[in-house]
Amino acid sequence: MIMSRFESFHPLVIFLYYVIVLFVTMFTNHPIVLLCALTGGIAFSGTLSTGRQLLSDIGFYLLLFILLSLANPLFTHNGETVLFFMNDNPVTKEAFVYGEFIAIMIIAVIFWSKCLNQVMTTDKVLFLFGRVVPKLSLILAMALRFIPLFKRQAIIINNSQKTMGLYAADNMPDKVKGTVRVFDSLIGWSIENSLETAEAMKARGYGLPERSTFSIFSMRRSDLMMFGLMASFLLLFFTGKHAGLLIFQYYPTLGQIYYSGWSVGLYALTALFMFFPSIIEIMEKIKWKYLESKI
Repeated sequence: MIMSRFESFHPLVIFLYYVIVLFVTMFTNHPIVLLCALTGGIAFSGTLSTGRQLLSDIGFYLLLFILLSLANPLFTHNGETVLFFMNDNPVTKEAFVYGEFIAIMIIAVIFWSKCLNQVMTTDKVLFLFGRVVPKLSLILAMALRFIPLFKRQAIIINNSQKTMGLYAADNMPDKVKGTVRVFDSLIGWSIENSLETAEAMKARGYGLPERSTFSIFSMRRSDLMMFGLMASFLLLFFTGKHAGLLIFQYYPTLGQIYYSGWSVGLYALTALFMFFPSIIEIMEKIKWKYLESKI
């Protein structure tokens, strides 16, 4: 995992930013907004991971995009522009375009969720929700760290089994048996690890009202500026949505994308908001390279 400048913001700022991004992405059907969300998520994911990992993710999600795009016109036959017939059912341009942007929305949410999983660490989740809902915050914290921890443990178990010579046959049945053994070991390890974590937290008095806590997080001027940025974006976004500038029609015919001054300004603001984490990451890297060159 690559260190992130965005992580230095207050946990409440990070949490609210992701809530706004995911809300805008999931509850807006405008093509330009969805494209901004997708490209912003890919860009931020690229700053948090290696180039090889990003290319691998893009390859997988490109395949997912094709599958999701093709699925909608096969099951939904709304729309006036018929491209061709399949089993006497019309396949329409509108259904195909709608499927494309539904796929973009889903993949954008996945990319932003991956970024959230890397930036919103366990200590930040416990800081935000530990006093209000201690049990729920513990479950969320464990869930956020579970997938990367699960992957690392699977690699450890797999390497251990290779060292023991359990993959000596090197054929498909042996690989299947090895995968089942790894999965079985992972299930046992995950249950044991969860119980140990719960007992350890209980022994430390986690969740008790009289228990004091220590936190390294405090509000700074940059956090207050982020609150202002998010509030301004939400105000302008809902104003544009209320005016009908961020609403797009897919059925029965494709609607129109507006390019007035106010519309273009809203598109630019949305793009700036979605790319904000990537921008500050790039600026931080440029600053670091500059300071490093002065040594």
